Amino acid sequence: MKTNSIIGAIAGDIVGSAYEFHPVKKMDFPLFTPQSTFTDDTVMTMANATWLCDDPDHTAKQLVTTMHTFGENYPHRGYGGRFRMWLWNEETEPYNSYGNGSAMRVSPVGFYARTLDEALSLAKISAEVTHNHPEGIKGAQATAATIFMARQGASKTEIRDYVEQTFQYDLHRTVDEMRPSYRFTEICQTSVPESIICYLESDTWEQTVRKAVSMGGDADTMACIAGGIAAATPGMEVPADIADRCYEILDPLLRQHLSSFDQMLENRHKPA
Repeated sequence: MKTNSIIGAIAGDIVGSAYEFHPVKKMDFPLFTPQSTFTDDTVMTMANATWLCDDPDHTAKQLVTTMHTFGENYPHRGYGGRFRMWLWNEETEPYNSYGNGSAMRVSPVGFYARTLDEALSLAKISAEVTHNHPEGIKGAQATAATIFMARQGASKTEIRDYVEQTFQYDLHRTVDEMRPSYRFTEICQTSVPESIICYLESDTWEQTVRKAVSMGGDADTMACIAGGIAAATPGMEVPADIADRCYEILDPLLRQHLSSFDQMLENRHKPA
């Protein structure tokens, strides 16, 4: 199993799942508890990954179909209210959301894309089937672009400058400064930049995820976003023991989809 792929986002989701409604404001907490599980973040991340594998044209229509299929297979994984209505409704129009669901599911795009423009384009499609508000699209694009740049070996200074200039996020804050007053929020504007900051000031995947959870906010989603970015960074891959434990928490179908996506990435990014 690749430890520098979307397992970083999945593992972040699993680690954060126990703390979404039981927030912590410290970095010293058990990575795994009896409540650790995969949530809607993982399910929709895998839906996006499967869409990229199965639909060479990358159409919004096929993405909607794939997301609905995954939602039907995993109906009780903590979906937000409006998204749950969208999943169970035959009418599949987007609903102008700027929630962080667009960013939580977009990591496959950052790993798949061959160019930054492709990452931005696919992230827009991924977001706007539900989250067609400009801030929802921005959150997905900022996350996908950060993953793509990290994969390409961009420095954290280069990533910070690009994201600030392109998306107008303030990334010149620190976790220690933000943590005391930070509260649970599910919107892109107040969780995506904070998740990116957790990555920017960390040296390892585990430190990144611990910082994201320690904010005391939407722990599974923030750890999913931050963990996906960290795993894309050379030298910050998911530790093998953590990746293996999270792999075992997934069910056989999700493991199969994860393996298929990783194999596709290996083939797609082979040197010419």
